[in-house]
Amino acid sequence: MATPTTTAEAATEGPVEELLRLKHSAREGGDPAATERQHAKGKLTARERVDLLLDEGSFREIEALRRHRASGFGMEAKKPYTDGVVTGWGTVEGRTVFVYAHDFRIFGGALGEAHAAKIHKLMDLAAAAGAPLVSLNDGAGARIQEGVTALAGYGGIFQRNTRNSGVIPQISVMLGPCAGGAAYSPALTDFVFMVRETSQMFITGPDVVQAVTGEQVSQNGLGGADVHATVSGVCHLAYDDEESCLQDVRYLLSLLPANNRELPPYVPTHDPADRRTDRLLELVPADPGLSYDMRAVIEEIVDDGETFEVHPTWATNVLCVLARLDGHVTGIVANQPNAMAGVLDIHASEKAARFVQMCDAFNIPLLTLVDVPGFLPGVDQEHGGIIRHGAKLLYAYCNATVPRVSLIVRKAYGGAYIVMDSRSIGADVALAWPSNEIAVMGAEGAANVIFRRDIAAADDPEAVRAQKIKEYKAELMHPYYAAERGLVDDVVDPGETRATLVGTFAMLRTKHADLPSRKHGNAPA
Repeated sequence: MATPTTTAEAATEGPVEELLRLKHSAREGGDPAATERQHAKGKLTARERVDLLLDEGSFREIEALRRHRASGFGMEAKKPYTDGVVTGWGTVEGRTVFVYAHDFRIFGGALGEAHAAKIHKLMDLAAAAGAPLVSLNDGAGARIQEGVTALAGYGGIFQRNTRNSGVIPQISVMLGPCAGGAAYSPALTDFVFMVRETSQMFITGPDVVQAVTGEQVSQNGLGGADVHATVSGVCHLAYDDEESCLQDVRYLLSLLPANNRELPPYVPTHDPADRRTDRLLELVPADPGLSYDMRAVIEEIVDDGETFEVHPTWATNVLCVLARLDGHVTGIVANQPNAMAGVLDIHASEKAARFVQMCDAFNIPLLTLVDVPGFLPGVDQEHGGIIRHGAKLLYAYCNATVPRVSLIVRKAYGGAYIVMDSRSIGADVALAWPSNEIAVMGAEGAANVIFRRDIAAADDPEAVRAQKIKEYKAELMHPYYAAERGLVDDVVDPGETRATLVGTFAMLRTKHADLPSRKHGNAPA
């Protein structure tokens, strides 16, 4: 026999049913055809993306029933719930993460007053809770029907992006169009992910470009994932599909702390801390003129060979990698001899500088692997401002207070040696392999400058040049010259590289350094 319904239960049944109906309507988006159109473009819906990003069943949505209050241009007849953006929080591997996702099915994901207010509230909550913020971007820019109020909404986002910079990790995932002023929010965040073919970013679109300059270009040709991942450097990583993109966002979050007051997550490893790395002798040629892949060196050193490379296809002459050493997250900056012989140029300096700043902001120790022949010479580099761009990397290292260890793998010449976290600019510990060559420049160039008169006056200039090169190497470029003068703290057996680095970073784990009292520095622009 059924239990009779009490008067109190009957009174609450109606409102609960209404609540469930409204929330169901908000989740569905109101127009099944819009969902089909989204899928037809090869794109997921906002909620499908949130479900992929977060642990199953962990999402807690806020303001699902928010609606705009605009009128005119037919807006009063269209007041869908959520106002085109899904906001809330959940977990990634059990750790809290805040997320907002533009819903392209509603007003094309365009930002209006209520839409912006939801994002502002979520950003403030993320800062208050001290947890990462991920934005899943798929929107048509400012909502034209709401005029300047929509533009003001972007201003509030930019201001919060800036205020939260270096406080909580901010990750932008581009899953659709992002044009005009809207593109500045991703540019202010720590990482930008893009999906090929479906996501684009630009300030002025192809039509405006053609009208002003006469240049014809497609949306992907102007601001697609590969353009920003290889040419502009705006995008850190590009993917073929949303699923693999969001999977890597989850992995990146596992390497970052929740905020600037915490350390990155420690993960126990079965890779022995004292594992021999004798294979490094095979990977790195003794001849400084021969190239090799520094990625293989990094993989040999770190836990289980697992790495997360940032900007892998932009400024490829320098590598920026997150990995673990004995379970502890470490940021690695390394010259890449396989690309442009590993020289530093404008783009490489910018790439490495931003990475160093990010690691320092989020308490990630820095390892610098040095094999650099110098800065790239050329009129285009000088006119492009290599001095100020190179100074960005110098400034970033000098300003960093996290544990800093540098290892000279092979050669370190000129100003580039100083900039690559040398002992003289504040590296806590500077190490070198026995094959290292530290000098103002290569022996050939140095001999040509110092002994040019002797060489020119000789009966056999080539023989004299060869002899002078040999003398210069023996006097100033032998592996222990820097160690004798305290510029290198130790010359280590390559086979003991992993054990030495693990032990050194363990010693530095309690490092504390204070910067001068100031509002902020004035970094090179």
